Amino acid sequence: MIKIKKKKILLLPGDGIGPEVIAEVKKIINWYNQKKNLNFEIDEDLVGGCSYDKHGTPLTDEVFYKALESAVIMLGAVGGPKWDTVEFAKKPERALLKLRKELKLFANLRPAICFKQLVEASTLKPEIVSGLNIMIVRELTGGIYFGEPRGIKPIDNGERRGTNTHTYTSSEIIRVARIAFDLAKKRSNKVTSCEKSNVMEAGQLWKEEVQLLHDNEYSEVELNHMLADNCAMQLLRNPKQFDVIVTDNLFGDILSDQASMLTGSLGLLPSASLGAKNKDGEMRAMYEPIHGSAPDITGKGIANPIASILSFAMALKYSFNNDKESENLEQAVQAVLDDGFRTIDIMSKGKKEVSTSQMGDAIISKLK
Repeated sequence: MIKIKKKKILLLPGDGIGPEVIAEVKKIINWYNQKKNLNFEIDEDLVGGCSYDKHGTPLTDEVFYKALESAVIMLGAVGGPKWDTVEFAKKPERALLKLRKELKLFANLRPAICFKQLVEASTLKPEIVSGLNIMIVRELTGGIYFGEPRGIKPIDNGERRGTNTHTYTSSEIIRVARIAFDLAKKRSNKVTSCEKSNVMEAGQLWKEEVQLLHDNEYSEVELNHMLADNCAMQLLRNPKQFDVIVTDNLFGDILSDQASMLTGSLGLLPSASLGAKNKDGEMRAMYEPIHGSAPDITGKGIANPIASILSFAMALKYSFNNDKESENLEQAVQAVLDDGFRTIDIMSKGKKEVSTSQMGDAIISKLK
């Protein structure tokens, strides 16, 4: 058993704009080490397409073992058109799936928060999104992305059949639902569980297990069940009805991306992927912005680092129990937005356009 190093942070910048945004996170980690004596141990390595280019695999065994001993992985982004023709098993995204699966990172937390300074950046009316603060809890290691059998096989008449299997066990559902209920108790005490129980047996099991857990352990939390397609509609119609949404891997992938666009920019939103705590209370976790590698703006110095920086704020809170420092970093981001600093993706009239590194420096200047 590889022991987790409590203070170790593994930086995996990856592809595209990943290295640019993770560079700003690294500056902030170094600030905390120098100014607050938090003594984080930083390591850095390749993942995704850049790893494939150098080693012929998107995730080497060496990097995987580094991940196993790290308390926190800070990921940038992986993938891009350059690797579209690479065989499926070696595509950059397979590294991400392996890390999630092998590190047992079963719960993905994606907040969708509409910053008051950026209400106008949303495509929805201000009164719909102003004050929005949703937490989506997505099951991350089960469901259709990992179920067996899977694959593409030839069948009769020269055709081929693609197969993916959507499968869940009671324990997989219960452990992610428990995280959702615990989060809700610290927020507005409301959980919406989403599935397709009307057409899928796995969805029916999901609904039943979430309800049983609620009735047995979390009866003080308000629980609503909603079909996933209805949830997609309600996120556009009345998103502020939601507090915590818990759902499976596939629907969580779709609904969290939809919710993120209510806020105006993918460049603003962080995520956390959490594992179970061991007997010593330690857990592995991976934090990453929800945006992709954005190859169209790579190398231009215009990527928004806020999502990556807020991902580190989540790491301070959930992995290192540095709640005060986490809040300080979030407040620094707010202060910079108050001052009118904007990267190009959130730029508006009368504001000051800044580069990736200038945004990172501005946020550091606001840290106390």
